[in-house]
Formats: sequence, C-alpha cells, structure tokens
Amino acid sequence: MPLELDIQNASTMPVLPGYEQLHRWAAAALAGRRAGTQLSIRLVDEFEGADLNRRFRGKCRATNVLSFPYNPLPGMVDCDLLGDLVICAPLVVREAREQGTPLEARWAHLVVHGILHLLGYDHSDSPEAIEMEGLERHILLGLGFPAPYEDK
Repeated sequence: MPLELDIQNASTMPVLPGYEQLHRWAAAALAGRRAGTQLSIRLVDEFEGADLNRRFRGKCRATNVLSFPYNPLPGMVDCDLLGDLVICAPLVVREAREQGTPLEARWAHLVVHGILHLLGYDHSDSPEAIEMEGLERHILLGLGFPAPYEDK
C-alpha cells in the first residue's frame, strides 16, 4: 500500500505547498523506513498552532511543527496510521526569511523533520540529535534542497 496523505488547510496564508509537493517530501522521509502508511498534515495559522502547543506541550507560543504519533489504545486493532503533523504556516515563512533559506526548502525540512518524529526519532540529547539531523540532511539533499543546519 502506498502513502495515503490527507492534507487539511486551516491556514489563511496565500501561498502554501500543494499536495504533490507535500506527498513527495513525506514519501522521501518514509522511504526505506516505513511502507504503506497513512498520514495527515494540517496547515495552521499561529492562533491554532499556539493553542495546540499549549495544550499538548505546555508552551505558550506557536511552534513550527507538531508531531502526533498514532498510538492505538489497548484492545484496538493496529492499523497503518502513522499519525498527524501540524505545521504553522506563518512560522515557516518567517523562519525561511530569517534563515535566508528558500521557502520551499524550509517547508520540505519541516515535513521531513516532523515525519522523523512520528517514526520515533528525537533530538533531545546529543547522540539522538546527531542521528536525526544526519537523516534530515541526507533526505533533503536527495530532494535537491540544501542541507539544513549548515552554516550560511
């Protein structure tokens, strides 16, 4: 079963990546790591992003990407659902501008980053961060984007 991607646009931003772009970036992040999965990506504005970040992480501000992995409750049948990503569109635009990164590259990076979180990768300590950042670089270079985390 191929990647089944559900896109929810709750953002008022005038220019957002299209389904084909999001699907391509998600598929690249999943390649060789998980086949046949379902995933949703919700594009939001800062109000919803801040609300979700406050409710689920206890932080009173919007963040660029939130990852909600699917964890079946006891007794439920497991399925192909990987989870949900929430990406705050205004922050993506702001960060791309501040970092001097092409907007499309920033979008791709956050999709890849969020999916790696859904797959269980983390960056809370140095060895995990090195592994996760290495995967992000590899995937994004494979997509034709500059490597993230490199000095400008």
